[in-house]
Amino acid sequence: MHTDSGLPRPASSLTGLSLLFSLVPLGRSMEVTVPTALNVLNGSDARLACTFNSCYTVNHKQFSLNWTYQECSNCSEEMFLQFRMKIINPKLERFRDRVEFSGNPSKYDVSVMLRNVQLEDEGVYSCYVMNPPDRHRGHGRITLKVLLEEPPERDSTVAVIVGASVGGFLAVVILVLMVVKCVRRKKEQKLSTDDLKTEEEGKTDGEANAEEGAK
Repeated sequence: MHTDSGLPRPASSLTGLSLLFSLVPLGRSMEVTVPTALNVLNGSDARLACTFNSCYTVNHKQFSLNWTYQECSNCSEEMFLQFRMKIINPKLERFRDRVEFSGNPSKYDVSVMLRNVQLEDEGVYSCYVMNPPDRHRGHGRITLKVLLEEPPERDSTVAVIVGASVGGFLAVVILVLMVVKCVRRKKEQKLSTDDLKTEEEGKTDGEANAEEGAK
């Protein structure tokens, strides 16, 4: 099994999807899935994969996306790609014209391609996703390492079988949890809206009664 850059993945990394992908815990944040670590051969192209799950369809007029780069985990973030009704590439000298959007927000995919990867491209890449009326922003974080040569191939047949089994089970569990979470989130937002309407109606009734008393 190979990565998008053509480099083989170590067999041990397939024994559990948790070593390959970071899934934001099911809770108040949007679920964003990325490879937590990505090894890319110097001079090759790398796909920075980022997908998300949302309870709502994507409205391009409200949807927003930010891709940022950090030279180190404690360094400041530099934005190199945005989506605000269309793709915007801020002028970042580090990448010049080597960044290309390869996703499709309508299909919950906001991946990007980084062409001709260089050693100085090593660092942390983050994708931030916001999909109203969902009120919570999702965040995925990828650590990119640039290799000077390809690692040796290893037999990963057993690891592939185990990984496929674990992946299938996790996919079912995640799907069920997503359905439950979406139902709950929509109910919570509806209740919140209803409470606001009730409060506004109460204020209106109070003002009307005050006017009648004055008369």
